[in-house]
Amino acid sequence: MPTPKGRAAPENQLSTRFNLPARQAEGDWLDWAMQDWATEEGELPPLRTSVQIERPRTALNRNDSPDIPFDRSFNAYRGCEHGCIYCFARPTHAYHDLSPGLDFETKLFAKPTGPALLRAEFAKRGYRPDVLAMGTNTDPYQPIEARFRITRAVLELCLETRHPVAVTTKSARVLEDLPLFADLARLGLAAVMLSVTTLDPALARAMEPRASAPRLRLKAIAVLARAGVPVYVSVSPMIPALNDHELEAIMQAAAEAGAVHAITIPVRLPHEVAPLFEAWLDANRPDRKVRVLNAIRAMRGGRLNDHRFGARMRPQGEWGRLMATRFATARKRYDLNRFVAPLRTDLFTPPRLDERQGELFLTG
Repeated sequence: MPTPKGRAAPENQLSTRFNLPARQAEGDWLDWAMQDWATEEGELPPLRTSVQIERPRTALNRNDSPDIPFDRSFNAYRGCEHGCIYCFARPTHAYHDLSPGLDFETKLFAKPTGPALLRAEFAKRGYRPDVLAMGTNTDPYQPIEARFRITRAVLELCLETRHPVAVTTKSARVLEDLPLFADLARLGLAAVMLSVTTLDPALARAMEPRASAPRLRLKAIAVLARAGVPVYVSVSPMIPALNDHELEAIMQAAAEAGAVHAITIPVRLPHEVAPLFEAWLDANRPDRKVRVLNAIRAMRGGRLNDHRFGARMRPQGEWGRLMATRFATARKRYDLNRFVAPLRTDLFTPPRLDERQGELFLTG
């Protein structure tokens, strides 16, 4: 069955992991496919994106995972219109009785009160600043950021309070906030990481259909670097037998654009992501399916995913050792392991809450 135009997930089956009944959402493209919507070329009408406003009680997420180099993060959105088929965050939609498939790409949640909640958190007596990570779950610069500007509001708050912030994205939309990043960087308060998975436009369009094209991500690296913003490249995820042959080429292109440091993480396929990825291979790379899945199993101890701390971010076996060796060699060759001073925490100044914000939190 064809994938909807402009989307990555080829199906929208709900998860039963939380004992929710498997069902098909009304208006789902699977219903349309049974009607006369398909064209002669087999294309289906593009799905519309809907956004629901979420009003959380807190906005700062804390973590103590030994695999992650930060202890706090903020996620402006749930779900991601970029639609990356391999996204490890897809299973979070199951908590909302939504599918990690197409629902994750089309039924989004925005948190417009998030910046105010962060302001209240920063203003708490005894709050100790450290790097605020953004883009750790879903992309802070996905297309709906143009409408909500939640990420921009957080950056403005960080500049006001001199709070360090690090952003990870696949979107050249990050350049819309270039003045903020430049001002933060001059104070030693900001770093940006661009994720580049492939230089092949066709593969990128199929695998991450609504993220910025690879050339635009490289351009974003160059513009940020020229503005004095420390820029990292995440060559992630590396998928053996699919995009891993591009590892060195991506690192070279990122270094030439101005990146100063590189990381790489092997593909992770937790919970519902594994069957979605298999279905994507059937639809987009059927000739490679067996080889890709066998290679993933070879670097994951015979499974498609290894959830254990200390192992989930590191490939194992011969595939893993080869990938690690290639990455280390390329990082040295292209000087992508340069020292970058840690973001500063000594400039932080707690914000003041205005009366309207005080009422918001008293009544929330």
